[in-house]
Amino acid sequence: MMLLSLLFAAAASARVMDSLLAVPKGWKEVRQASLSESISLRIALRQQHSEALEQAVLEMSTPGHPNYGMHMTRDEVRSYTAPSESAILSVTEWLHEHGIRASVDNDWVSFTTTVGKADELLSTKFAWYEYSEGGGSKLRTLSYSVPDDVAAHVDLVQPTTRFGQLGSQRSTIFDMHRLEPADNAAKSFATDVSEVSEATCGSTITPACLKSLYNVNYTASASGNLVAFCSYLNEYARYSDLQSFENQYVPAAKGQNFSVELVNGGKNDQTASDDSGEANLDAQYVLGLAHPIPMLEYSTGGLGPLVPTADQPSQPGSNEPYLNFLTYILAQPDSALPQTISTSYGEEEQSVPQEYALKVCNMFMQLGARGVSVLFSSGDSGPGNSCVRNTDNASYFNPTFPAGCPYVTSVGATTGTNPERAVAFSSGGFSIYHSQPSYQSAAVQSYLKSIGNTYSAYFNASGRGIPDVAAQGASFMVIDKGYSSLLSGTSASCPTFSGIVALLNAARKAKGEPPLGFLNPWLYNNTAAFTDITTGYGGGCSGNPTFGRNGARFNATAGWDPVTGLGTPKFDKLLAAVAPGVPNA
Repeated sequence: MMLLSLLFAAAASARVMDSLLAVPKGWKEVRQASLSESISLRIALRQQHSEALEQAVLEMSTPGHPNYGMHMTRDEVRSYTAPSESAILSVTEWLHEHGIRASVDNDWVSFTTTVGKADELLSTKFAWYEYSEGGGSKLRTLSYSVPDDVAAHVDLVQPTTRFGQLGSQRSTIFDMHRLEPADNAAKSFATDVSEVSEATCGSTITPACLKSLYNVNYTASASGNLVAFCSYLNEYARYSDLQSFENQYVPAAKGQNFSVELVNGGKNDQTASDDSGEANLDAQYVLGLAHPIPMLEYSTGGLGPLVPTADQPSQPGSNEPYLNFLTYILAQPDSALPQTISTSYGEEEQSVPQEYALKVCNMFMQLGARGVSVLFSSGDSGPGNSCVRNTDNASYFNPTFPAGCPYVTSVGATTGTNPERAVAFSSGGFSIYHSQPSYQSAAVQSYLKSIGNTYSAYFNASGRGIPDVAAQGASFMVIDKGYSSLLSGTSASCPTFSGIVALLNAARKAKGEPPLGFLNPWLYNNTAAFTDITTGYGGGCSGNPTFGRNGARFNATAGWDPVTGLGTPKFDKLLAAVAPGVPNA
């Protein structure tokens, strides 16, 4: 009896933080890790005042509130996110007992140790796993635990049980189509807004088309402004391609280039044969809309901490790109931050462990607190690809991450002109992890009321609605590796809308006003500044027998909808709302 009591006490002294029932589908263990192999881990400590920070961010982002626009400094944000002294002491002493020296940075503890010590520390067994279709191996475990007294201070330890990776939100329906050498391909395309015809913009998109369609005539000052885009998955924007793009489509921007910051082993390879289409798209259309605002590329190494799904197997890499990028940028001085960040990458929300999704969303919130507008593509699979839920294989729509984070602005896609319509690949839906924020509740509830019980069994009606806004997303003219190409996806919509936001932030600066920061409460308070998209649909779930041969679809409707959000921008109206008196000229 005493032996059983001792065993029970020992078992109860450790808390399982995360556990997988089996090796994820498609993966296999290829070998046990050597106890002497090196492994780097990161512990997220529980913040003392996260709820207070959330409230403060909503207040500073809501028009009409006395605190609107009163963004925080880096140190002010860190005072909210700081863990307790007892949390730091508990975790560092625990590590010290195992012979591990760690680095503490506010709410993060980082360390490198051996697999043997990590196994002992986390009551686990790390091994190397490989995906069946190739793509490298990852050092992972299926379960890990920490002592109860430590667990009270810890949100997560990673990378441990995360398998998988993120991907570019580039449509596979209308993927990149190479045309001809760039010098010959675009002679017939207008470069001035006044020369653009609706017929041209209805078939091929250029910056001049977008400026005409969205009534963008404002030229910002370069001084004191900065817009950034994020590159992952060994994608690097090319200087030579940007120069060719400027020569042919944005002659007013000739000579402007972008700077690069390398994060977590990221590179800036201008000669590699790796895919550069996504990065070039981002650079060329952020510049095409936001010129002459200086532009920055964050090139982040690592491929991500996801759990494979039926639609998303893995690629090589064992790092955490979002966390590495976010810890890097949040550590930057206030003067180094861009006012606008565009990201055209994402994945199925269900493939991201909930505690990871919540932590990353909290970090995007911190950027909003510091006056940064963060935008993400909504995805390219309508309501989902296979639309199968991981937990029970039931039919269920697949919302995207990080678009489902309520502290980023999610951008869906349209196509055509007079009128614009939703494009079939545009993703949208309702988050499985994040509740519906108050800023969009009225708009989303109106939509839900309009559809009644349609698809009600397949999505979380109380979840955060995706997307928030939309922009053109089909047949963008891009120069890649010296060739003119057409590229489609919400990965085109996001830099387009981000370029517009960069102009709005610059217009506010010209008036001595703070940047917009976290956008969404302001967006939902200015619905008249958007063209409501009421035709078209976002389709998906093809091949899932629950939804029949044609799959499932969300329709674009009057008001907010989970395909195009509030609609596409009317720049003159947006400018008048953010910077009254500044002319759109």
